[in-house]
Amino acid sequence: MQGSKRFATEPYWQCTAISKLRSQRRSAQFKKFHNIMDLIFFGMQGSGKGTLGKSIANRYGMLVFETGEQLRKLSREDSDLAKKVKSIIEAGHLVSNEVVMEIVENFMSNLQNGETPILFDGIPRKTDQARSLNSILARHNRKYSAVILDISEKTALNRLTTRRICKICKTVYPAVYTADKCACGGELITRSDDNPEAIKTRLDAFKNETVPAMEMYSDRLIKIDGEPSIEEVKKLAFAALDGVMKR
Repeated sequence: MQGSKRFATEPYWQCTAISKLRSQRRSAQFKKFHNIMDLIFFGMQGSGKGTLGKSIANRYGMLVFETGEQLRKLSREDSDLAKKVKSIIEAGHLVSNEVVMEIVENFMSNLQNGETPILFDGIPRKTDQARSLNSILARHNRKYSAVILDISEKTALNRLTTRRICKICKTVYPAVYTADKCACGGELITRSDDNPEAIKTRLDAFKNETVPAMEMYSDRLIKIDGEPSIEEVKKLAFAALDGVMKR
């Protein structure tokens, strides 16, 4: 059950209100760090990338860019870009790389503080996205490193087939969490695509599509062992990143 332990101590970090409160409590700590280094964060499904990413963002005062969250945000807006995205989704089409890059550009152009670092979570997924993202970062004169949270396929399969997810806030809970409700009160469910066949398809896509994109950053890639418990992984991550993010 080693894979399950890594979520057990703080499985509710993804709840928005709690994450915001923790971020506020740590605001004084941000002053120790030099806020101009972006991070491109890679991790196989089940690696705990989302959970660790929020912890890293809190520690270094970063904003998190996650494509799904940005799409949800745009769905509540009335801008030209929002209307374009809504029309694509309502038509049942996938959002193209070109539109995803428009969303990235929009996100970066609207930063209130140009020196706020960004953690890119789940992007790029393919080599064409990596090239496009690199071009945007270059245009904005951003410095960046890449991070891989490394786990085996066996660990990924074990974690993904035993986890449950909150129906409301999407917080991930491991098998060792036996309650029926999330910290936010939402019902815990098993995702329909968290079965061995569907998971294998997702892991193959990561290996065949995302790994080549990740290899484009080999000269600036920081590798973190994602196999231990979440607390140990956090220690490893902070030890590796403090030297990159500090003044």
